[in-house]
Amino acid sequence: MIDIKIPSPGESITEVEISNWLVENGDYVEQDQEIAEIESDKATLPLMASEAGKIEIIAEAGETIQVGSVACKIDTSAKAPEKDESKKTEDKRREEPKSDDKTKKTTEDKNADKQQDTKQTSSSEYNKVKVSPVAKKLMQENNLNVEDIIHGLKRIGKAEVEQVISNKSNSPVNQQKTEASREIERKKISQLRKKLSERLVSVKNETAMLTTFNEVDMTEVIALRKKYQKQFIEKHDIKLGFMSFFTKAVTIALKAFPSVNSQIDGDEIIYPDFADIGIAVQTPKGLMVPVVRNAETMNLAELEKEIKRLADKGRNGKISIDDLQGGTFTITNGGVFGSLLSTPILNPPQSGILGMHNIQERPIAVNGTIEIRPMMYIALSYDHRTIDGKDSVGFLVKIKELLESPYKMLMEENNIDNILLDL
Repeated sequence: MIDIKIPSPGESITEVEISNWLVENGDYVEQDQEIAEIESDKATLPLMASEAGKIEIIAEAGETIQVGSVACKIDTSAKAPEKDESKKTEDKRREEPKSDDKTKKTTEDKNADKQQDTKQTSSSEYNKVKVSPVAKKLMQENNLNVEDIIHGLKRIGKAEVEQVISNKSNSPVNQQKTEASREIERKKISQLRKKLSERLVSVKNETAMLTTFNEVDMTEVIALRKKYQKQFIEKHDIKLGFMSFFTKAVTIALKAFPSVNSQIDGDEIIYPDFADIGIAVQTPKGLMVPVVRNAETMNLAELEKEIKRLADKGRNGKISIDDLQGGTFTITNGGVFGSLLSTPILNPPQSGILGMHNIQERPIAVNGTIEIRPMMYIALSYDHRTIDGKDSVGFLVKIKELLESPYKMLMEENNIDNILLDL
């Protein structure tokens, strides 16, 4: 018998919550099998079985437990369950009836098949029956299904008939009113959500956060993607998205405006000469911000692959503490959910965050004429303690310039016209 203890998710974390057991008490587990999900105030991590054997669960799901405490035990002397050979043989016999039975069935067998068909048909008839959450829970507790409930009714009265007539004659809106619910569901706040709440409140209280806005004409980026998407996929085995363009533009703009990449550390301001860009990702456990390290050294294909790798880890619950720590700047894309405009909140201790939004066709003035262009509002929230208004506006204008002329990103700070004219 061995103990499976809660590992340390990271420095300064002393307790976690067992959010979900992936196995049942008494199950046989394999070595290195994921047996539970543990949730800290920073991320959700898997708990692994170090040996194979029969599991005995000690800590219940939803329980807060100290790092290093025993979550479960594994009886390594237990043998893996074997398949029931007698059952397998019996199943085979059923699949291969004797020659005398191939041409005819007994009346009893036919009746049994008919009853089974009737039961399946009856079950399918009740697929569209609506059941309230409270009724569903009560049925589960008593091992009942919809068919059992309907067959269990003693008689059909006037009220039941009138209800059916009303449901048929009413409009969908009126039907919704008839089925209006007053039920309330309660869920315990997770460690991750609790810590996120504390951080968001502290940002409001401890920073001088302001937001500046601009808009980007996405015509050139969209045309570039459309023109080279097929070749890009064939060579790099990944689609060319918008996020890589924005990430590349951010790394260039951070070089031009290093204060936007700064952080306050006590009585000092830190100015990293690298760009570790956090990319906000929505996961089943909430919003997470994995970090692309040294994004300034990557091309578009490398950025796309790294962003996808981290996003997949986050959505699959495989993200690690190291993946989430140490960012210098963050990008969040509310546009994927349809957001037209927002004021993104800072991710401390960072001083800046860029918000992307939905692309919409809008009429704009182009060289004195009105044209319909695909436009996106962008927003920069920044800490005014470290970033002056001039730098914040200049940073956002730089992003706009780079995205509206994507070729400039290839030359970074160099302008192709200036190189041509030797200026």
